[in-house]
Amino acid sequence: MKWLNIPPMWLIAALVLTYWVGQWRPLGLSLAHPITQFLAAVLIGGGAILMLLAVLEMRRQKTTIVPHMDAEKLVQSGIFKRSRNPIYLGDILILAGFVLRWDAPLALPLIPILFWVLETRFVIPEEDRLRRKFRQDFYRYTEKTRRWL
Repeated sequence: MKWLNIPPMWLIAALVLTYWVGQWRPLGLSLAHPITQFLAAVLIGGGAILMLLAVLEMRRQKTTIVPHMDAEKLVQSGIFKRSRNPIYLGDILILAGFVLRWDAPLALPLIPILFWVLETRFVIPEEDRLRRKFRQDFYRYTEKTRRWL
């Protein structure tokens, strides 16, 4: 069950379900439109860029990207100046993009569900570990940088 404890598995599960719902197409609901496809590409690309920028910054700072490991440093530079959780935000954007790309309007509820799972299983425990380890530095960071946007 350890594989459930990593965020990419939750994103993959949501994407598989989204794809299946998109193939099923009940009730004749559709979001298909050229503008929707453009927005899907922007969301997917934007999410991937956010994730890449975050991973590169964490590697540059020589700290872990694994959610359940203790961080060596409190990364506050690069994309982390804008969001405390750019990788998880990227997950949400990618899922939203694929809901549009695969024309799966009935999968829209998966977006807040994935958001909730990421926040409760990963974000809050990570922030608790950072709060205990970096104390005042983490407090100052939370004062100037929002959790998501």
